[in-house]
Amino acid sequence: MAPAATPCSPCLLLASSAYPPPLRLFRGAVRPLLPRSRGGGVRLRIRCGAANEEAEARRGEQLKASVEEMAPGLDLVTLAACLVGLLTGVSVVLFNLSVHEIRDLFWDGIPLRGASWLREEPTGEIWQRVILVPVSGGIIVGGLNMLRSSIKTNSDGTVSNIKGVFRPFLKAVAASFTLGTGNSLGPEGPSVEIGSAIAKGFGNVFGWEGGKKLSLVAAGSAAGIASGFNAAVAGCFFAVESVLWPSSAASSSLSNSTPMVILSAVIASIVSEIGLGSDPAFTVPEYDFRSPTELPLYLLLGVFCGLVSITLSRCTALTMDAVESLQKATGLPRASSPALGGLIVGLLALIYPEVLYWGFENVDILLESRPFTSGLSASVLVQLIGVKILATSLCRAFGLVGGYYAPSLFIGAATGMAYGKFMRFTFTGSEALFHVPFLDVASPQAYGLVGMAATLAGVCKVPLTSVLLLFELTQDYRIVLPLLGAVGLSSWIASPQRFSTSSKAKLDFLEEKTSTIQEDEIVSSQSQQVTSADIFDSTADLCKLESSLCVYDARDSDMLENLNVAEAMKTKYISVSVKTSVVEALNLMFAEKQPFVMITFLPSFSKLFVPNKLG
Repeated sequence: MAPAATPCSPCLLLASSAYPPPLRLFRGAVRPLLPRSRGGGVRLRIRCGAANEEAEARRGEQLKASVEEMAPGLDLVTLAACLVGLLTGVSVVLFNLSVHEIRDLFWDGIPLRGASWLREEPTGEIWQRVILVPVSGGIIVGGLNMLRSSIKTNSDGTVSNIKGVFRPFLKAVAASFTLGTGNSLGPEGPSVEIGSAIAKGFGNVFGWEGGKKLSLVAAGSAAGIASGFNAAVAGCFFAVESVLWPSSAASSSLSNSTPMVILSAVIASIVSEIGLGSDPAFTVPEYDFRSPTELPLYLLLGVFCGLVSITLSRCTALTMDAVESLQKATGLPRASSPALGGLIVGLLALIYPEVLYWGFENVDILLESRPFTSGLSASVLVQLIGVKILATSLCRAFGLVGGYYAPSLFIGAATGMAYGKFMRFTFTGSEALFHVPFLDVASPQAYGLVGMAATLAGVCKVPLTSVLLLFELTQDYRIVLPLLGAVGLSSWIASPQRFSTSSKAKLDFLEEKTSTIQEDEIVSSQSQQVTSADIFDSTADLCKLESSLCVYDARDSDMLENLNVAEAMKTKYISVSVKTSVVEALNLMFAEKQPFVMITFLPSFSKLFVPNKLG
């Protein structure tokens, strides 16, 4: 007797109306799962015969995954994380040494005491070098960018993997020439990308995906920051803030990755000390904390740093849009854009030489932490804030390669020093404007250190890393409380969710149209969708600002599994009432460049999407 057929259930069942709303995806295009029928609906493809086989295959894959997650597999990933830390430390040391060699080559005979020496030299004797060196760096970077963009890695073969190795290598070389010739960016972003590229290479070699690859990328990012700043603790927290928290869907991923991150950061930091020395990235002055009554002054400094951070982010976005429009309008080749950016930086450096990248010696000049250095006045410091923001934004917009960590620290130091000098002039001394007997203002260097952390947190959205970095460098517990207050306020002010104008406008429109409980639920759901879209847009803007903050994206490997409706749907649309004429609706569609309008039926607030036939 033949065995009875095992009942099976459909593997996939999708339903669609005659005119389904178009699906908009933020990242890339995804092919539809089901083909459309000629009538505008969706043909259902129900696979039944192979359901049991697929279920067995899935159970086999789950069993294999559970076996891989056991101790031997984790030990192998941990060992790989240690190797990632070692290779990252060596690579970052070589990267920094190459920057120094390029600087010595292009600026031969220049004293290594920061770019402020240019203020002491006659302009007629130095202007050619100050202008031509950044321009020459831009020319080299333009060629490297074109070479890097010409490398295609579409396939999964061995040749494609080999080509993929050259892309981060060429980017690191371009960053070396950008920084060695004095253009206004920083080395820490490329250091993080070097570590993440090495980690991704290990993941590709062993075929690891998901949590294992995430752990390796986090370890590489931690190693990049740890070796760049010689600060292992800050590197660990950076990996948690920039990689693990945004990407981890399960709490176990964070606990499993923590040992790998710590080991990688420690190994990279040791290698950095051997290759570059044990001194911190910049000379840290002794922190001066006078009285708890100063804390309101530090909180106010956090507010100013938050506003400065917003200015840098917005200026970068505007300059990138302006340069893109310029390239389209004039046909300016992308290969020549970095040279134009270097030319502008050189012209600015004739008046404000501190905008040139000169390691962290320029930060030492601002903090007055080196002997035999004269400090800058508060008015010059304020001018440097604006010029540095402009120079950094132009460098990024014109295609020069580097990070935003060092410029953020420079701008924060200038902001804090100017603020501290103004406060000492206002509240201390015989000629103080206001005599407050219980208020004893600390030195400007104290405010400069806090301003560095607050600005870094506002620009790069890494508040814990900023606090730990300055605490680790100063090794003074008294700085923690002012740091936490200023960094917290700066991060809150610079948070992109506070400036979600589209969300507010959408909610105002919905509140005017609705009054029932059911409509209130619609408002709540709509606000969540709009907020999610705004968060995604702000994340994309942050990635454009500092690419090292987006070294891992879970949606790249498992997009459909992690994608939700709020991210996939179109949130910017136009709506009309049922009483609106077709002509008015069409005119509105043409004016707003929308392929459809949403028709609202009051008071039930049901929705009907007009198909593309109206457009």
